[in-house]
Amino acid sequence: MAYRIKLQNFEGPLDLLLFLIKKNEVDIYDIPIALITRQYLEYVQIIQQLDLEIASEFIIMAATLIRIKVQMLLPRPEVEEEAEEFDPRQDLIERLLEYKKYKEIAFDLSRRETRQRLYFSRSLFGSPTEDLEVTESNIGQVSLFDLLAAFQITMRRLENQPVHQIITPNVTVEEQIQFITAFLENQDQVSFTELLQHVHIRTRIALLATFLALLELLRRKVVLVKQSRPFLEIWIFNPHVKN
Repeated sequence: MAYRIKLQNFEGPLDLLLFLIKKNEVDIYDIPIALITRQYLEYVQIIQQLDLEIASEFIIMAATLIRIKVQMLLPRPEVEEEAEEFDPRQDLIERLLEYKKYKEIAFDLSRRETRQRLYFSRSLFGSPTEDLEVTESNIGQVSLFDLLAAFQITMRRLENQPVHQIITPNVTVEEQIQFITAFLENQDQVSFTELLQHVHIRTRIALLATFLALLELLRRKVVLVKQSRPFLEIWIFNPHVKN
């Protein structure tokens, strides 16, 4: 599939690890490295299939996780009672904690800036109208990994279905961009699962093309995505359709 998506809002390997830690509800200080590594590699496989330009960054982290996993499986040398036992995960944990701290600071600053923009000052000429406050819409942030998680579920369902089609028609990303925009032309929103169910050709290539088309439309800001709470259904909506 010769179509590469360059994501402007880069979400890297540490973002994926934090996403998996939150999804599995595990302690960041005691990461179950075997579980997280297995799930991480599943996401890397999808990222490689999608031919995203960020794939190389994730492969480097995958090698790091595998190395840590191997170190934890190897017999550990005996240490003196007073000496602290070496944990191969320690460097990774420190990186994650530092990254998480700065990410939360950046998010807090961004949220304050957004709220500040939602206020309009009173007219300089003493207009009788009160200060106008525009409330924030209830749109939860959806990361690349939320989308990949939903896409992964759909792909697994497809693998369990019997295959009857012998000749696979060529499906392009541009065609699926037109499909999504046409689908949302007369309605304000659709769930991610429902959108994939309406893909007329139920093949792996067609679903991959549809997912890439969605990423491209998000990059162009033609569509938006929202999620009421983390790990629940993702909704795609057309911001140009008036309710």
